[in-house]
Amino acid sequence: MSAQGNGMVPASGMLTRRNTCRGCGSADLVSFLSLGEVPLANSFLAADQLDQPEPRFPLEVFFCANCSLVQLLHVVNPAVLFSNYLYRTGTNQTIARHNAALAGAAIGWLSLGSEDRVVEIGSNDGSLLRCFQERGVRTVGVEPAKNIARIAREAGIETLDDFFNAETAAGVRARYGPASLIIANNVLAHVDGGRDFLSACRGLLRQDGHVLIEVPYLVEMLLRLEYDTIYHEHLCYFSVTSLMRLFAEAGLVLEQIDRVEIHGGSLRLWARHADGSGHSASVLAMAREESGAGLTGLVGYQKFAKRVERHRQQLCELLLRLKSEGRTVAGYGAPAKGNTLLCYCGIGTDLLSYTVDRSPLKVGLCTPGMHIPIAPLERIFREQPDFVLILAWNFAEEILETLQLFRQRGGRCILPIPEPTIV
Repeated sequence: MSAQGNGMVPASGMLTRRNTCRGCGSADLVSFLSLGEVPLANSFLAADQLDQPEPRFPLEVFFCANCSLVQLLHVVNPAVLFSNYLYRTGTNQTIARHNAALAGAAIGWLSLGSEDRVVEIGSNDGSLLRCFQERGVRTVGVEPAKNIARIAREAGIETLDDFFNAETAAGVRARYGPASLIIANNVLAHVDGGRDFLSACRGLLRQDGHVLIEVPYLVEMLLRLEYDTIYHEHLCYFSVTSLMRLFAEAGLVLEQIDRVEIHGGSLRLWARHADGSGHSASVLAMAREESGAGLTGLVGYQKFAKRVERHRQQLCELLLRLKSEGRTVAGYGAPAKGNTLLCYCGIGTDLLSYTVDRSPLKVGLCTPGMHIPIAPLERIFREQPDFVLILAWNFAEEILETLQLFRQRGGRCILPIPEPTIV
């Protein structure tokens, strides 16, 4: 199915639908995967909301035949998605270690000191900025979720509760001066206008400064069958090929790209003001590898969609078998990706009695769509179910350590991705 026309078409008060690629403007867009009509992955429900109508939106993935950008065309109003948010980076030890390592690498490579300013976009509860503060670097965060920004400020991290755009960038520059380093981890994929976002970063950046951005890597999503990372907040699924074009059009060049394991496999992008030299040779080499692996053609994506369908069948068959044997199954984690998995596979309380989460903001709520109750971690140790389905599989190592006592008592864990595996 090809999308025709151009621009944005209003679909409802909460939803618009693009008819052109957000990377290059082409209308040559082909749908290769539909995960159905599902609620927003972070729209958790209180008990008194379970009987109310739940808004659902198409979750359909498209490939641009012109620039190879993989993307969603249905765009939910960002004010609906991000103004009140329940995900906190500070509740996870894996993220804490990642943040400390990132801050150390940035300070060392860029020789940041007390005269420099680091601006983080989508700074959440300020956990990453604290790593810079502790090393004597000045910081400021920009976070649209007012509830999370308030938590950051209460922890002593100066944070503006606003969406980032050219106007916000100009205001930050006027108030704090140009930034030596701008960080936007797991933000670029959330932005409908990526070129405008990167241009705003360039406007805030000191002439010799850098932009550091992390995005989940499309190659890893395809290889590891990480289809549950697809949800309405993630509008783009980036290859190096598509990123090169986007950064160049925003007046930035990619100086270096590192592959990092966080979130199932990501890219860490180091960019600076364009000076006529173009992207680095190592970046160009990565793009050539992608072309050789078929990322610039449709066939590989169609094969991915078939693997997704098989995975749903395999996971449901496993859970149904365990139920038929009288086994009890609980979940671990209430991440957005888990809600994509539960909704697409149709896993409800008949197969998964509850899930647990370490975030106090989520405990006591229910997951969107399938209405799985979210309990505190202690419930697993108290009730000792037979199996735990690890929905937050990207933190499996940390979770398996946390569940050591549960496993010593005979409990087993299920890793759903890339294929259902009992460990």
